[in-house]
Amino acid sequence: GGPVARIRVERVVDAPPATVWDRLADIADHVSWMADAVAIRFTGARRRGVGTAFTCETRVGPLRTLDVMEVTDWEEDRLIGVRHAGVVTGTGRFLLRPEPGGRSRVVWEEDLRFPWWLGGPVGATLGRPVLRWVWRGNLRRLAERVAAAG
Repeated sequence: GGPVARIRVERVVDAPPATVWDRLADIADHVSWMADAVAIRFTGARRRGVGTAFTCETRVGPLRTLDVMEVTDWEEDRLIGVRHAGVVTGTGRFLLRPEPGGRSRVVWEEDLRFPWWLGGPVGATLGRPVLRWVWRGNLRRLAERVAAAG
């Protein structure tokens, strides 16, 4: 139930898709560049690919949630899709596209439903610009880490 907040951010990264993919595919490493991700714990044996399940403790300002996620799509060097099944439900994906000059475009899209106690429709409306701002910063940090390792 409740309205869906569609959030999309993107960034061109100064590295080829395969290089960016190495960072994105390392799910445990996401805490190193996601400001809102406090801790990631795998709930099964898998660490990559479809069926990888994990919880992510998230914090945005005073709000803390435990995000329960499972990887639903995995195309090497191109796409990671997840389903959110915790307090916040919905789907998300990282999409990688080659850009001219050996660069990559990272697209991060999420369709999220917030529970009533996080404000429901109000949470979705207020949460969208906040999350967009946080995630833009996340992609900036991802780009910086990829470039530094390059």
